[in-house]
Amino acid sequence: MPRKAKDLTALEVGRLRHPGHGRNVTYAVGNVAGLLLQCTPSGGRAWVLRVLVGGKRREIGLGGYPDIPLADACRLAREAKDKIARGVDPVEERKAAKAALAAQQRRGLSFSDAVTKYLGAKLDGFKNPKHRAQWKSTLETYAVPHIGPMLVSDIKVADVLRVLEPIWRTKTETANRLRGRIEAVLAWATVAGHRTGDNPAIWKGNLKEMLPAPSKVKRGDNQPAIQLDDAARWFAALRKLGGLGSRALEFLALTACRSSDVREATWDEIDLDKALWIIPAGRMKMEREHRVPLSADAVALLKALPRMKDNPLVFPAPQGGVLTDTGLSNTMRRLHDADIEAGRAGFIDRVSKRRAVPHGLRSTCRDWASERTNYPHEMAEIVLAHAVSNKVEAAYRRGDMIEKRRGMMTAWSDFLAGRKASGEVIPMPAVR
Repeated sequence: MPRKAKDLTALEVGRLRHPGHGRNVTYAVGNVAGLLLQCTPSGGRAWVLRVLVGGKRREIGLGGYPDIPLADACRLAREAKDKIARGVDPVEERKAAKAALAAQQRRGLSFSDAVTKYLGAKLDGFKNPKHRAQWKSTLETYAVPHIGPMLVSDIKVADVLRVLEPIWRTKTETANRLRGRIEAVLAWATVAGHRTGDNPAIWKGNLKEMLPAPSKVKRGDNQPAIQLDDAARWFAALRKLGGLGSRALEFLALTACRSSDVREATWDEIDLDKALWIIPAGRMKMEREHRVPLSADAVALLKALPRMKDNPLVFPAPQGGVLTDTGLSNTMRRLHDADIEAGRAGFIDRVSKRRAVPHGLRSTCRDWASERTNYPHEMAEIVLAHAVSNKVEAAYRRGDMIEKRRGMMTAWSDFLAGRKASGEVIPMPAVR
């Protein structure tokens, strides 16, 4: 047994210093047998417990001084000696704990990191760059704020519900796609060894019991559209507004295209002489090239636009990038508010009574074609770049009715501009 050293007070311990020459020196501080304060020539001080472990002398580090004061050092020394008395080697125990922690950290993966790793491995498999952007955007916008910091191994059904429930009824299509993408990320994490057990984002036998089926709530997810009787008044008000954002919304209305198609349009896609806009497959939701015949109004709008040097965008943002969808939505909001201030009802959807949004203009065009013209159903679907529902017809059709659609887009432009009576039916020969 080592000789019992004199118990030092905290003040006396604080005065202990290296003499200034030679190697490290140690001072026995008493209180606990074998407890030493080691001082280095550079001025560092640390606690060491010198003790026998299984017949071998060990020096066990207990931490630095003064971060660990005398009282804490005594407590740690007693705990270590108690473990030794029970046959536990504190050094080996500490090594094992560090190894376990390192292994856990290697296995532990946050959802945010899992998204990054999954997308890095899988995004190249998506041919359409728009789909790649949508995958990343929906996960980062809706999922990461809720479960991003969580380890994938800890994510449960309740956590997935926290992500989906706020948008399940208002953005059903987006929420349903988001659910599938969360499921895919967690499935990848399982195969990669970062989690075990059932996937909390699967639908059948799981979330299906907690959420209404998308088909049951999809009706409420329709984008609010301008009513046909209000379309000419809305279009006239829009044409009075200045700015490229307003012109982009006007062009969107004239072509019945999607917001992103218009906002990302480039001049090399447009042939003004042929009055034709060809949207490449890579920018289309259905991954097929879409040809848009341009009415005289649409061509005149494009010819009047200023062009930014070295910028290929037709409707660039003020800073030169792509206009935001929010900008077009804000223009719709201003038109709605101004209409109400003028003592009218504003521009609201007939069914949902919600304020109309840019995407709803496509529904307005579809309603116009169905209710106020004799244009065939399939032609209206092509205008909107929808897939042909009849598989046999889709297999045999090679054309896109481009010349016949020219007349339809001219009639739609006339309707918006108020050049046709609201109830007039435009005759069209039957499509053979």
